[in-house]
Amino acid sequence: MPELRQQLIDTARRMAPAGLNRGTAGNVSVRAIENGESGYLITPTGMAYEALTPADIVFMRMDGTPVGPRQPSSEWRFHHDIYAARADAGAILHAHAPFATSLACLRRDIPPFHYMIARFGGDTIRCADYATFGTQELSDHALTALRDRCACLLANHGLLVFGHDLEQALALGVELEELCEQYWRACQLGAPVLLDNEEMAIVLAKFAGYGQQDPTS
Repeated sequence: MPELRQQLIDTARRMAPAGLNRGTAGNVSVRAIENGESGYLITPTGMAYEALTPADIVFMRMDGTPVGPRQPSSEWRFHHDIYAARADAGAILHAHAPFATSLACLRRDIPPFHYMIARFGGDTIRCADYATFGTQELSDHALTALRDRCACLLANHGLLVFGHDLEQALALGVELEELCEQYWRACQLGAPVLLDNEEMAIVLAKFAGYGQQDPTS
């Protein structure tokens, strides 16, 4: 599946120009089947994205076993657990985006200051409790924060999103970082006026069909 491996590399390389990452921080993965086995492809640990070749991408079996010469990202556990728990996750992106990370260091949820919060499945973006990177404890906290959501912040760490595919995962990462910047800027002027539960329920219902085109038109 060399095409999918290259798509994964291309997505990882697009994170920096999109303002989501710098250096080797962050990681990306995508569901895959290789040699008849179900699992996922993930970026390797400690390698610059610009230097990656398809052979450097690690295939992870769903039992947690890596295949190939490289070691997977240190955060492979939450990738594994999200894929195991969420059938709607086709690709996962984690980044140390500046505004998302700044808010994550305050360990605060992002409230419904803007209706686009609903884009991620609920009326808030939760911040997962802190745990050391690469641990099962962090993965457990992330899954809790992602309940009924496709994005969360990781306390003192960064952002985590998943989408149906790599393109959507990257787009959601960009959208989340933009919302984090907007919330940060609004807070500089005072306390943002929040949308109430009734309005957010209306928006969430509208988002159930957001972006879907009528195939008969």
